[in-house]
Amino acid sequence: MMLRKAKREAILNILEATYKDTKTALHYNSPFELLVAVILSAQCTDDRVNVITSRIFPRLNTPEKMGALTQEQMEAEIRDCGLYHAKAKNLLGTCHMLVEKFDSTVPSEIKTLMQLPGVGQKTANVVASIVYNVPAIAVDTHVFRVSHRLGMAKGADPLATEKELQKAIPIEKWSDAHHWFIWHGRKVCKARKPLCKECVLLEECPFKEKNLE
Repeated sequence: MMLRKAKREAILNILEATYKDTKTALHYNSPFELLVAVILSAQCTDDRVNVITSRIFPRLNTPEKMGALTQEQMEAEIRDCGLYHAKAKNLLGTCHMLVEKFDSTVPSEIKTLMQLPGVGQKTANVVASIVYNVPAIAVDTHVFRVSHRLGMAKGADPLATEKELQKAIPIEKWSDAHHWFIWHGRKVCKARKPLCKECVLLEECPFKEKNLE
């Protein structure tokens, strides 16, 4: 069930008041480092990614340095991250393309970012919105779950959900709302046992399977 405008606005206002100043949990010091971290974060927790990047960024913090590794060396650097074979290949391909096509600069446009190996819609949205302040809503598992439970979206996949959220949320709040949904999903609206009794949205939320134990 999709919510009416007044209900959507009420939910967004509460989320904003609760998570107003939240940012990404990924650690980075440059656009390139954020890009690498987001690529690594696919099916991997931010905490695990931060462990890996804290180890590799002091040595491999530019596309030239990281791109100089072999596939085997790159895999060894990120072996404790899920899907490390594919991620190593994509990271090296991204490094080479950044150097050869983009003068070692991370592109600012979402469509251009998606030309890079391993960079899909979600990754491009995250990087563009955080680094370049491009309005975007990156739909990860938290955003998907929370937006559906709150009735803000009902799309069957992340792309459909993204389009619905773009219509439901004012464009000037897209990037911030992305973080609100993520942090609410991590702290309260968890996948298996949501903490509904502690939720600031308990009265507004239409989720039928509320956990009120």
